Amino acid sequence: MGSSRRIAVLGSGYVGLTVAAGLAFMRHEVVCSDIAESKIDQLSSGIVSIVEDGLTELVLEMVAKGRLKFTSSNLEAVSDAEFVFLCLPTPQGRDGSPDLSATIAVAREIGPHLARNSIVINKSTVPVGTAHKVRDIMNRPDVDVVSNPEFLSEGSAVLDFLQPDRIVIGSDSRENGLRVAELYGDPTDHKCIVTDTLSAELIKYACNAYLATRLTFINTIAELCEAVGADIRTVAAGMGTDHRIGTAFLNSGPGWGGSCFPKDTEALIHMAETVGCDIALVKTVIRANAGHTERIVEKVAAAVGGNVAGKVVAVWGLAFKAGTNDLRNSPAVKIVTSLQERGATVRAYDPAIEKDSLDGVELVHFKEDACVGADVLLVATEWPDFSLVDLATIGELMSHRSIVDARNVIEVEDALNAGFDYVGVGVGRSNTIRLLNLEAGEGGAQ
Repeated sequence: MGSSRRIAVLGSGYVGLTVAAGLAFMRHEVVCSDIAESKIDQLSSGIVSIVEDGLTELVLEMVAKGRLKFTSSNLEAVSDAEFVFLCLPTPQGRDGSPDLSATIAVAREIGPHLARNSIVINKSTVPVGTAHKVRDIMNRPDVDVVSNPEFLSEGSAVLDFLQPDRIVIGSDSRENGLRVAELYGDPTDHKCIVTDTLSAELIKYACNAYLATRLTFINTIAELCEAVGADIRTVAAGMGTDHRIGTAFLNSGPGWGGSCFPKDTEALIHMAETVGCDIALVKTVIRANAGHTERIVEKVAAAVGGNVAGKVVAVWGLAFKAGTNDLRNSPAVKIVTSLQERGATVRAYDPAIEKDSLDGVELVHFKEDACVGADVLLVATEWPDFSLVDLATIGELMSHRSIVDARNVIEVEDALNAGFDYVGVGVGRSNTIRLLNLEAGEGGAQ
């Protein structure tokens, strides 16, 4: 690890707080700012509202050691900082392009107050050319702007930051690119890619578009599995053993969502169109993803006789994925909304979602409570404990033993043995094939 540096992190959201705490763990002196004084008051009091494995503990430890401080003043944060990370919101605009108003406003604000020879680092996901735009706005020839996109996955963000697959740094000055790389340690000790700013900015969008495409592909194959009687779990396992493919992002489900994939795929399309390119593949992926989410709604309707009006649907999971309390673009929320529009009563449980976080949905404190009198149980988020329940007990609480498992977390045979009608994604009552276990000497499907 190199010497300690003075760092400002502007923005205390999911990315900013993780980056600030992670850099402090790397023994840098970090000041994290946010214009929302209520958030700063909470963080200064040791309250972390973001649900993220290990983040609260890391923040508290770094504050206690004096390496991490919080302020509601961006100017105070950057006053003597050698490096300034911009971790600002870039919400999707009406035309699909990211809204850079926060980035532009902060660049104008801090430009005159930056220390000489400091480096401003775009950490947020921003369109190609944003580093150049920020440099022009600040009008500080002595200050460089570098792209260092984040690759944090909600649920494992702290680990992703401290043990990254790669670190991408885009700079038009290799010297300054290496200065940023050294914040993470010896550049020769980790997988650091130093390139130009335009390529670095595009790498992030390309990665997310590819992963979204991969998820859409496996959900499409799951649909085919249902039609022909195959098992998507076996198919995905077979695909994953190919070293050219691998196992990541091959879990079928209700479609992708969250704060990144929907926004970044639309942004990529918009960027391409502005330079005369038509990325038809990504457009198709977005359309297909919406269809996969709607298929879950149809599965629930079919499970209760074709019409959910007047039916009670128990829902386990509302967050867009396990390990987070993020409801942004959550497939589960979209499904719930569609069910409500069709006249269903929805009673939901999610271990990370607070009561009254979702309008019109009765949130309960225990997953068993969601099932009382329910006509069907929908598993919408892959929280691990959902696979460990006593299904016989759950069945006794429900008016009808029916499960729609949008995440394939419940064993089909366990559900059938407990008297449930079971419908998964790419699996179902007609197919209880088990994965081949060659070590155990199992000869095939049963």
